Amino acid sequence: MIDKYIPLFLFPDAKQIVVCGDIHGDFNLLVHKMCVTYDMHDTLLIVAGDCGFGFENKGYYDNIVRRNSGRMNSYNNWIVFVRGNHDNPAYFDGKVFAHKRFLAVPDYSVIEACGHQVLCIGGAISTDRRYRKEWQKNPKHHIDRSCALAPNVYWENEAPVYNEELLGKIGNHYQIDTVVTHSAPSFCELLNKNGLDDWAQQDKSLLSDVAHERMTMDNIYEKLKAMKMPFSKWYYGHFHQSHHESIDGILFSMLDIMEITTLESPRLVTQEVRETD
Repeated sequence: MIDKYIPLFLFPDAKQIVVCGDIHGDFNLLVHKMCVTYDMHDTLLIVAGDCGFGFENKGYYDNIVRRNSGRMNSYNNWIVFVRGNHDNPAYFDGKVFAHKRFLAVPDYSVIEACGHQVLCIGGAISTDRRYRKEWQKNPKHHIDRSCALAPNVYWENEAPVYNEELLGKIGNHYQIDTVVTHSAPSFCELLNKNGLDDWAQQDKSLLSDVAHERMTMDNIYEKLKAMKMPFSKWYYGHFHQSHHESIDGILFSMLDIMEITTLESPRLVTQEVRETD
């Protein structure tokens, strides 16, 4: 019997899985690239965080679904969204944004498709959080604190969470072969702190919080290894750069903004380099 506390999502009709880096609210562009530019059919695409949920009213995101559902239906495609630091966690419970072709999944979700079992875990620290917190304090930016889905630019519970108990339950039922996260273990790129030190001058706890973020990902990695999970691929976004490297027999793929790669090989579908924000 599958544990009821493990969020499980099945895509039995998908014939391939692809993973995309941050999209920062470019939902329409992502659908166009998937269906028109790259003519993907019967494809499940997983966005590795910083999707862009929470900066607008919920109706805005529902309109995106209505606008793109016809095209996604005709191409028989699906998009799963993993939580980033620039996302409102309230959208990621598997219910608030759950449509036939578009789904925002909770942390520690397991995706089953194409013979794969994919573990999805979101979260990271916003390096620009001080600026975002100051924006919140400005009286002209009214935020409805009583509504969990009210538009905002920063969410305090943005960091990844290490849930050892849930990982153990996942290990009892699944053989995870692929991991998709927003951040990454500390031994993966990006290793330099270029730009981070500048933000840290005005945010004294930033460096320690970012170190804890990466340590959380280390703990997830070590737990998966200790459970002898057969994962051979780990995809992540967050750092706005592209890097693909095999470490201890596992292919770690850091995906740039709108960079798409297939699960079956390290071949890139597309790599679009943009100026980071």
